[in-house]
Amino acid sequence: MAALRLGPLLRYVDGSSATVWVETSRPGTAEVRCADGSGGTAGTFQVAGHHYALVRVTGLTPGTATPYEVFLDGARVWPPAEGPSPPLPPSVIPAPGTGDRVRIAFGSCRWASPPAGGHDPVGPDALDTLAGRVVADPDAERPDVLLLLGDQVYADETSDATRAWLAARRDLNDPPGDQVADYEEYTRLYYESWLDPRVRWLLSTVPSCMIFDDHDVIDDWNTSASWVEDMRATSWWRERVLSGLMSYWVHQHLGNLSPAELAADPLYAAVRESPDGTDALRAFASRAEADAATVRWSYRRDFGRVRLLMVDSRAARVLAEDERSMLDPGEAAWLREQVLDGRGSYDHLLVGTSLPWLLPHLVHDVEGWSSVLCRGDKGARWARLGERLRRAADLEHWAAFPESFADLAELIAEAGTGPEAPATVCVLSGDVHHAYVAEPSWPGRAGPDARVVQLTCSPVHNSIPLSMRLGFRFGWSAAARWLGRVFARHSGLARPPVTWRKTGGPWFGNQLMTLTTRGRSAVLRLEHTREDPAGTRLRTVAETPLSR
Repeated sequence: MAALRLGPLLRYVDGSSATVWVETSRPGTAEVRCADGSGGTAGTFQVAGHHYALVRVTGLTPGTATPYEVFLDGARVWPPAEGPSPPLPPSVIPAPGTGDRVRIAFGSCRWASPPAGGHDPVGPDALDTLAGRVVADPDAERPDVLLLLGDQVYADETSDATRAWLAARRDLNDPPGDQVADYEEYTRLYYESWLDPRVRWLLSTVPSCMIFDDHDVIDDWNTSASWVEDMRATSWWRERVLSGLMSYWVHQHLGNLSPAELAADPLYAAVRESPDGTDALRAFASRAEADAATVRWSYRRDFGRVRLLMVDSRAARVLAEDERSMLDPGEAAWLREQVLDGRGSYDHLLVGTSLPWLLPHLVHDVEGWSSVLCRGDKGARWARLGERLRRAADLEHWAAFPESFADLAELIAEAGTGPEAPATVCVLSGDVHHAYVAEPSWPGRAGPDARVVQLTCSPVHNSIPLSMRLGFRFGWSAAARWLGRVFARHSGLARPPVTWRKTGGPWFGNQLMTLTTRGRSAVLRLEHTREDPAGTRLRTVAETPLSR
């Protein structure tokens, strides 16, 4: 009898349809049956000995939340016959209606939680805690969509349990040691991350959008051209990066796409039509690793009058030192087209990029300085020093690509100006293991009519070393800003087109941000996990209106 190995994950949802992702124990037919009679079926496809299905559910009634079940070859597998105690509420598909309220929760950097009852060295998991709150009161507030902004799995920082599993599989004295090496080992990371009962239920009932960051493959992925050259010279990198891209496509990317985009995707068709899609997917990953311009991981979602553009700021880079860019030309053109398409048709523009656009001023200036050194403007010795610093200190955010930083500033100003401007333009990011709000201004010119904010929220579940706390607190200080100007003067870079100030934070801890829009209004809430005698809960530490 077929069993459900992973999922269901509720992914794309609009007013009348949805997609539900599952992994099964063997080939077969997956079916979603909804209480109102809507539903859908899909045959499984195979990759590297694993079987998956993405079921398109049709016939949903807008404005309803419909309970559903999952069947494999006619036998019910979700909800499970023997679920956790206490039991979880039914999974539902919430089809958006014509209301103008949208509630979007977001964060990044989620290291897998330990098994129930196990010691958690990094504190309570914000995603698990959110799930617990909704389970305790199914009628309480829940997100309309969950944005996971990178580092959904950590291929290079495995848990004790995973290291033991790896050691039983191969010799950890051989590279890459206790990091994952191939597709099978990636599947272990997804099981560990998504099989927690409450998180599994949450992902089955709240639609999710995802994008990768570096740890989904390896720390500092695509930092520089010389970094890539060094990695390609190792014996293990090719299998690692291809497996990372393949597993991302299966577990995360497919669910980001609309039914129309899936229907037009030749790779999805080839994988589904083949008895074994491994070779087709591996060839795709090989092309993507060799030339980022051959694939687009970025995508657009519209939630009523809220437009979300999830931007690939990791794999789409141009890394040659004399033409470094965060986005290759095709990706940059796509972003501009999506921002300006139908201006006036959205009230809020959300740009999701795993890496923050606006950083503490000292960090920004050091990253710009390092980019000049690495380019060779100060000579070969400075270039070698710059590359060492870039890798050691993770100097590879938007600020390390000065022209891309400026281009994004100009695009945001254009989108946010004029009679068709949205009420807000929000850049949503993670990565830096703390949360903050920063607001830019455009010196020497009138700023956008929209309110523009950088909203950074990280981690969902990870450690925050004391050195990082102290460093980022100092990075926002006046003394750090003065020190940053020293680096900026030495670099010779022109001043960026925007200045900015921190208007919230920094906040440290396992946390989630929630942006709630209603018409042209928007309110931001930040919640931290807290343990007290009554259990783990999310506590609001900041709530701020964003619209002007």
